[in-house]
Amino acid sequence: MTTPPPPASLRLVHTAAALRELPRGTGPRAVVMTMGALHEGHATLIRAARARAGAQGQVVVTVFVNPLQFGAGEDLDRYPRTLDADVALAAEAGADAVFAPSAEEVYPGGEPQIRIAAGPMGTLLEGASRPGHFDGVLTVVAKLLHLTAPDIAFFGQKDAQQLAVITRMSADLNFPVEIVGVPTVREDDGLALSSRNRYLSAADRRTALALSAALFAARDRLAAEEALRARAACAGHPVQDRATALAALGEDRAAADAHAVAYAAAGPPHGPSVARAAAQAVLADAAQLDPPLALDYLALVDPSDFTDVPDAYEGEAVLAVAAKVGTTRLIDNIRLVFGPAAPHDATPAPHPAAATGTGVDGPAEPAPARSTTTPQGPLGAPR
Repeated sequence: MTTPPPPASLRLVHTAAALRELPRGTGPRAVVMTMGALHEGHATLIRAARARAGAQGQVVVTVFVNPLQFGAGEDLDRYPRTLDADVALAAEAGADAVFAPSAEEVYPGGEPQIRIAAGPMGTLLEGASRPGHFDGVLTVVAKLLHLTAPDIAFFGQKDAQQLAVITRMSADLNFPVEIVGVPTVREDDGLALSSRNRYLSAADRRTALALSAALFAARDRLAAEEALRARAACAGHPVQDRATALAALGEDRAAADAHAVAYAAAGPPHGPSVARAAAQAVLADAAQLDPPLALDYLALVDPSDFTDVPDAYEGEAVLAVAAKVGTTRLIDNIRLVFGPAAPHDATPAPHPAAATGTGVDGPAEPAPARSTTTPQGPLGAPR
């Protein structure tokens, strides 16, 4: 699909009443929710929304720093506010309007007494590290969905858990909106785009690369295991068929046969365990760097509920990591698929600048992966 050109002019509105006065057009309204400090990841979300809404639709970008999702020790005042630059980027990426409400507009009665609870999924990983965070995210997302009344909402896969809880909320509470997840955008060195990257010194950034390197190591180790599994399967075939299969792999027959027999004798596949181990090794090395990487968690989880997957697991999983480098907390994730004949990565991309996995502060690649609920952009707070 060809992306329509950016609109000649973009409307900046600060109230729900002003937003309601804007003509919606004859196509769908698509919304991209952000906390501002926009970067190329957000631009990718906006372009995906523009492509989906079409020339007759409308793309609205929200810019709102949500106080409810900042916990103790997370400085609300420190979060970057760059509205003029945000409006310029949104216009260039194809948005029709930016909705930048005040806290009083979103919470007219002050801090709300009634909030949306994220449930069990909201207590895991990010929820365990930042208690109440997802309650704040869901409350503001629900309010912004009501205020903007979109047909489609786009969120980045970098914040995989956030995307999951928003998708679940939309389905459980019958929001009449389609939730679309967009893959993570990465810089050339593999670091996932985030508004928080601006806080990294040169030394910090070198250490921070361990997050994506750990994820890629898991992906590559899983790919190697899949290749060994293919060789092991060949070991049970007639000699001539096995030789043909090995020749097709372009490998030395004797060495490949030895690998295949050893792998076949090792028992059932160990995809999840080897993926975890490969990532852990990279992160352990990074803990010795200067500055060191302070790991919060590394988890391989079921994307439907974010519970840990067992070693015998087959299907899609999310490998998620969170860590601090200096005073900056960063998150990243990659989607992996386990099981016979499964691709090793649900969203393959070259190393190191892979485009897998975005978040409440930045999203990602064209061709969004659809995570639909019909009746995840980034909204995050400092990591």
